[in-house]
Amino acid sequence: MVLKRRELIAGALSGAAVLPLMGGAMAQETGAGAEATEARPAGEMELFRLAAAPSTPTGIAVSAEGRVFVFMPRFNADVPYTVGEVAGDGSVTAYPDAETNRPDPSKPQSALFHVPNGVFGPDGKTLWLLDAALPDGSGPPVDGGAKLVEIDLATNKPTRVVPLGAGVAKTSSLNDLRVGRLDGINVAFVTDQGQDGEGAIIAVNLDSGAVLRRLAGHASTKSQEKLVKFVEHRPVMLQKGDAPPQAPKGGANGIALSPDGKRLYYAPLMGRHLYAASTDDLLIPGVSDDEIAAGVKDLGEKGMTGGLAADSKDRVYLALQEQNAVGRRSTDGTIEVIGSDSRLIWADTFSITPDGWLYINGAQVNRRPEYNRGQDLQKPPYAILRIKIDAGPA
Repeated sequence: MVLKRRELIAGALSGAAVLPLMGGAMAQETGAGAEATEARPAGEMELFRLAAAPSTPTGIAVSAEGRVFVFMPRFNADVPYTVGEVAGDGSVTAYPDAETNRPDPSKPQSALFHVPNGVFGPDGKTLWLLDAALPDGSGPPVDGGAKLVEIDLATNKPTRVVPLGAGVAKTSSLNDLRVGRLDGINVAFVTDQGQDGEGAIIAVNLDSGAVLRRLAGHASTKSQEKLVKFVEHRPVMLQKGDAPPQAPKGGANGIALSPDGKRLYYAPLMGRHLYAASTDDLLIPGVSDDEIAAGVKDLGEKGMTGGLAADSKDRVYLALQEQNAVGRRSTDGTIEVIGSDSRLIWADTFSITPDGWLYINGAQVNRRPEYNRGQDLQKPPYAILRIKIDAGPA
């Protein structure tokens, strides 16, 4: 029986070797001049502007009037300014001015230290800045420096400062911001990805100034273990000196608000699932963290993402960093890729304008020195791309 089995196998292999010679068409397909099948492309994106930013622009905001702002966190003290406005020719200048961008610990409420992101107010007339108060990229936030700053776009002057001290920890690294109105109250939500990956959500009543730190260390806000993110076909790993590479940590990062303001979408930087929580629960002091945690919804797999955004149809946009692409999650849970571009390197922050343009920037974070054994591989200018969608902002 063993002999017969071997003969059958040998015969099968012999037959397989002869088949291509017996079929002229098959031989032609694998002969000279044949071409392999290419990958199916996603939707095309339009290059809107190239920003000659002096440092890594992790955030952007594009106003209805076409003003473009970039936000450059101080990964180190060498960053000249943390907020800039991008002109039509791509040049970038400090905003609102150079003096405000000077990190002065003696002026914690008026100086800008480390702004990773900013968004427009509901009426589009003000720009809210999130200051994480990290003038050297790490360490405890400057006392009194963590804050939200509202700037009047007509005068380019700060009009209000909301301290966030009650919501930050010594290891905080505030990352993203959303503002809106909920039942007639002006509110804001901030993600804290944590320098140690122990993230949190910060809920702010902008009318009263009350600040609550929520879901600290919860599985949905925490950096997930044993994950590797791939950008530009390479694993993103911290590589310092001769030390072995380590996966970076990143808790709650991207954030979006539903159109009615009732639901907050969020995800860790190092995590593949999308989560949602009730904004009512997050904002009410009498609701405990355990009660909030019980109501958190795991919305399932969404890929490795940076920023999030929601439109007026309650669809959530996903900055797909591993694919240089933009994804969109519909309310039924289905996800589609609506656009990709090779210039979208480290897809980061979204900005949706009322006329239905979705903007996103390529921040090139994966090319920073800490991921490349001290070599800075970033290549300014930084791309800002856009794609037309059939809805306005949430």
